[in-house]
Amino acid sequence: MTLEGKYKSVVQYFEATRPVAETELVYNNPFELIVAVILSAQCTDKRVNMITPNLLRQFPTAFEMSKADQSEILGFIKSCSYPNSKSAYLSKMSKMLVEEFNGTVPSDREQLQRLPGVGRKTANVISSVAFDKPYMAVDTHVFRVSARIGLTSGAKNPLETEEQLIKHLPENILKKAHHWLILHGRYVCKARKPLCGECGLTKFCDYFNNPTNK
Repeated sequence: MTLEGKYKSVVQYFEATRPVAETELVYNNPFELIVAVILSAQCTDKRVNMITPNLLRQFPTAFEMSKADQSEILGFIKSCSYPNSKSAYLSKMSKMLVEEFNGTVPSDREQLQRLPGVGRKTANVISSVAFDKPYMAVDTHVFRVSARIGLTSGAKNPLETEEQLIKHLPENILKKAHHWLILHGRYVCKARKPLCGECGLTKFCDYFNNPTNK
């Protein structure tokens, strides 16, 4: 199978089996989303969704959060991974939003990356999910699943994975494809023990069809 054929088959499979693919983070606006995505680094969406209601009830906008001490924010997110670092990011991020963006989350990826705690992946998520821009965010799930299936080859980091994926995926489905790969990695193509018996992609998956992985 050619690489183009592989991409076409993967897209057809997900379009048929997961026509609706969205983030599992719960949010109501771009500020709530950026808070949730910062918290989600090396933490499950389920845990983040347990933390954000109380946190955002206390600090519903960048203006309220910017006035809080880091220790106040920390008190709401202690059950999250790396709470000290993340509380510092949230404090500094909200302050910058107020000081430089009038409290509004920017839609531009480069502007987003200026915010504390926001790297390229987070900026891509915010831009695509909140502002419907055609970006491909690459997290550990996307990185792993893309390589296993064979959509990417030799990618050493998330940026190389992103560049290969956007080269072959139609721009109008990048947002959905990001969620397809994340959800597939989260529930089927798991890191330690992929559930190949439950996967409909085995016919054209490099990992499954490699005898050394049996």
